[in-house]
Amino acid sequence: MNQTYRWPLVGLHWLTLLLIVVAFTIGSLLDDMKLSPLKLELFSWHKWVGLLVLFLLPVRLWLRRGERLDQAAGLLPWEALASRAAHGGLYLSMLVVPLLGWLHSSAAGFPVVWFGVLPMPDLVGKDQAMSHLYKELHEGSVSVLVVLVALHAAAALYHQHVRHDGVLARMAPWLRSRS
Repeated sequence: MNQTYRWPLVGLHWLTLLLIVVAFTIGSLLDDMKLSPLKLELFSWHKWVGLLVLFLLPVRLWLRRGERLDQAAGLLPWEALASRAAHGGLYLSMLVVPLLGWLHSSAAGFPVVWFGVLPMPDLVGKDQAMSHLYKELHEGSVSVLVVLVALHAAAALYHQHVRHDGVLARMAPWLRSRS
């Protein structure tokens, strides 16, 4: 399998992974921090990065639609089904996780000003009970996203090192010569 995705989609794929890792890392750090100016700054960065993932999602979907690769080429039927389900879950998570975070922030009464410049609208009114619910849903959805990313990575490594079928090289063309 020598086909690869075009560079805009490849670049956006790896940028999205980096953004998700950064948002997750910052979010994890925030759990144990006491309230301080640094914690408030990190919360802002966490929100900014999360919204960037959300706002890049339509671009990713648009670019993905333009690809003409046979997604199931070389895959066993159960692998093709698992791939579609995993990708659907990943895309859904990239929508749900930031939206729930934004809902939590809105319900908690903390406005989001994207990169300190663009005020984002509150999605809901201030409501502590709903804020708590949105926070729990956000954290749960992050766990789902982490599991899906790990499964996605494991599947890519399986294809690269066990099946040797070039699936990973489609999104990592620098590996093509090693496939």
